[in-house]
Amino acid sequence: QVQLVESGGGLVQAGGSLRLSCAASRTISSISRMGWYRQAPGKQRELVATLTSGGSTNYADSVKGRFTISRDNAKNTAYLQMNSLKPEDTAVYYCNALLGNALVGWSDYWGQGTQVTVSS
Repeated sequence: QVQLVESGGGLVQAGGSLRLSCAASRTISSISRMGWYRQAPGKQRELVATLTSGGSTNYADSVKGRFTISRDNAKNTAYLQMNSLKPEDTAVYYCNALLGNALVGWSDYWGQGTQVTVSS
């Protein structure tokens, strides 16, 4: 199991930047995949970015070139650097951890979410 705590959300003007942090309660290098998702009012939760334990990344088309996912193994923390923010990036951002493997199965864990609001 793992507990995830996000931080770093807030209010920013369009074109600005924010960095979200996700602190994990276990060694982050042991987590198969870390990810960031977001949910805007009235919309379904959507994938923003993922980072596997092997270092592979995946981004939603809407954030490619603007957002960067990374991790610091020494701090057991994952990050989402968000640049050139747009009003449509406004949402609650959730950290996700995927634990397990193909043999024993997979388990998803979620943080409590952090609000990001981008004003025009």
